[in-house]
Amino acid sequence: MRKILTIDVGGTFIKHALMDEHSNILERGKVPTPKSNRDDFISAVVNIHRAYSNAEGIALSMPGIIDAVNGVCITSGALEYNNGLRVIDTLQSIVPVKITVENDAKCAALAEASIGALADVSDGFVLIFGTAIGGAFIKDHKIHRGSHFSAGEVSFTITDIDGSPTEENFWGFQCGVPQLLESYAQKINSPVENVSGEKFFDAVNQNDPVAVNCLEHFTRRIAIQIFNLQMLFDPQRFAVGGGISAQQSFIDHINKNIDRLRAECRFNLPSPTVVACKFQNNANLIGALQHFLP
Repeated sequence: MRKILTIDVGGTFIKHALMDEHSNILERGKVPTPKSNRDDFISAVVNIHRAYSNAEGIALSMPGIIDAVNGVCITSGALEYNNGLRVIDTLQSIVPVKITVENDAKCAALAEASIGALADVSDGFVLIFGTAIGGAFIKDHKIHRGSHFSAGEVSFTITDIDGSPTEENFWGFQCGVPQLLESYAQKINSPVENVSGEKFFDAVNQNDPVAVNCLEHFTRRIAIQIFNLQMLFDPQRFAVGGGISAQQSFIDHINKNIDRLRAECRFNLPSPTVVACKFQNNANLIGALQHFLP
C-alpha cells in the first residue's frame, strides 16, 4: 500500500491527511496557518511531514494562481507572503521526497472529475464558494490550466461594465459567502459577526422572507455568471462546492434562477446543469492526491 501525505493549505488551518492510492484517509489532522511569513509556513509543512516520515511524498493544495509544472506560487490568495514562492524547490531542499502542488480549486475539480460529481462527463466546471469563488475547468477529463495557470480564476471576473479591476467589482468578492451573510445582517439590523451561515440557512429553511430574498438576489448573480460560463466553455455539468453547497436550498435557488434566465431568453441556447459537489472538506486533499499519483 502506498502512503502519501496530502496537505490542504487554507487561510485559517493547514489540513493534512495520510492517504493511500485509493483516496482512503489513514490519518488526519490540522494546524493553524502561519500568518506572518513564509519561513513559518515552510516550517509548519516540514513539521507535518516529520510526523508522517513514512510517506513517499507530499501532495499540496494551495490558494492562489499556482504554476503546477514548476511548483511556483505566482500568487497566494490571502497568504501574500507566499507570492513568488518556489514551494517545491524550497521544501525539497529540506525534505528530499517527491512533492507536487496545485491550486486548491483545481484540486477540488480533480477530485470531482476522478471519483465525484463529474466522473461521468468529459467536460465540466467546478465553482467553490467560500471567502471568494474558486473555479476550475475540466476539459477531456483533465484540468485546463491556461497559458498563465489562471484558467478558471472566476473570482477576478469584472461584473460592472463601468467598473475598474478592484475588489468591489470582482465577482468573487460580490458572491463570496461573507457578502451573503453581510447582506442579511444589514437587512435585519444585526452585527455581521452575529450572523453565521447556520443561522442564515435556518432562516431560509423556515421561509423567512428576508433571508429568502437575500438568497434569491445572491443566487441570481451566480446564475447569470454560470449562464455566461456555459456560453464560454460549454461544459456538460457544473459542480458547486464549498461548505455552502451542503445546503440544498442554495443549489435549488441557483437552478431556479437559471430556469428563469432560460425562460427569458428567446434564443435556443444550452441550459447549464448544476449539481452539488460530492466532496466537501476532503475535496482538496483528494484532488491533491490525484495530481500527485500520475
